[in-house]
Amino acid sequence: MTTAYTTLISATELQSLMASGAPLMVFDCSCDLLQPSLGAQQYAQAHIPGAVFADLNNDLSARHGVAGASGTLVAQEADKPASGGRHPLPSRERFAMWLSSVGFSNGMQAVVYDRQGANYCGRLWWMLKWAGHDAVAVLDGGMQAWQATGGAVRSGEEPAHFQSNFQLGAPLRRLATAQDVLAGLGQPGQTVIDARAGARYRGEVEPMDPVAGHIPGALNRPFADNIAADGRFKPAPVLRAEFDALLAGRDPATVVHQCGSGVSAVPNLLAMEIAGLGATALFAGSWSEWCSDPSRPVEKG
Repeated sequence: MTTAYTTLISATELQSLMASGAPLMVFDCSCDLLQPSLGAQQYAQAHIPGAVFADLNNDLSARHGVAGASGTLVAQEADKPASGGRHPLPSRERFAMWLSSVGFSNGMQAVVYDRQGANYCGRLWWMLKWAGHDAVAVLDGGMQAWQATGGAVRSGEEPAHFQSNFQLGAPLRRLATAQDVLAGLGQPGQTVIDARAGARYRGEVEPMDPVAGHIPGALNRPFADNIAADGRFKPAPVLRAEFDALLAGRDPATVVHQCGSGVSAVPNLLAMEIAGLGATALFAGSWSEWCSDPSRPVEKG
């Protein structure tokens, strides 16, 4: 691979990449938390030709065990989740098995997209980085930008790919645990950024989790603030100015991102990289894991 795309790729750049015949796999990560089957339906109606559908719940979240001969759930090492929360991360080993099953290999460029403002495809972007694969980019503007530039679409199923053998590398992004975040509360070495909507952050409403509020000291930046009116990420200088204002002198390297279940936090993480602020950490268990233990402190307002 000569030039890898590692943050964003435009629709026209993807069209050129596809035409070049470069080793490439495109993933459609469309999803709706309240209608779990909607993403697959949207994919079946229209997707970028050759795209593999990546389901948030079945492919990009952990299984809690596998059925043994007796019918009981038997935990296996590869099936132990790497995080808690409503969308626990699968282990890196389990994720590598899924990548291999869909034919993704280490020499490929990955491009991920959705129809929901990069809310869901960022999950796969981050997971590939976590698996040691740097050549992964988010399609800027998603399916809407692809179609607006005249990109071809296909409906129905795609032919299955041959099994590959994806090899894990050293993680390129840091996964923070609930214990890490708890230990860092009030310390200058940690700055938590909460990507949920303001009302959820303040604890005024909580539609998804049993406890309302936020991690004490967390800053709030709703993930949608990264997206411009045209559906693409805001320009790097704009993102830089906005994050500089939010951080107010705090070191960007101390940032740990979270949201409700570790999915919509990633657009903030990606936006900081686009802005030139470097790689930051993800608390994948996020609020859903944090509030599951009543001994952990909660702040409102």
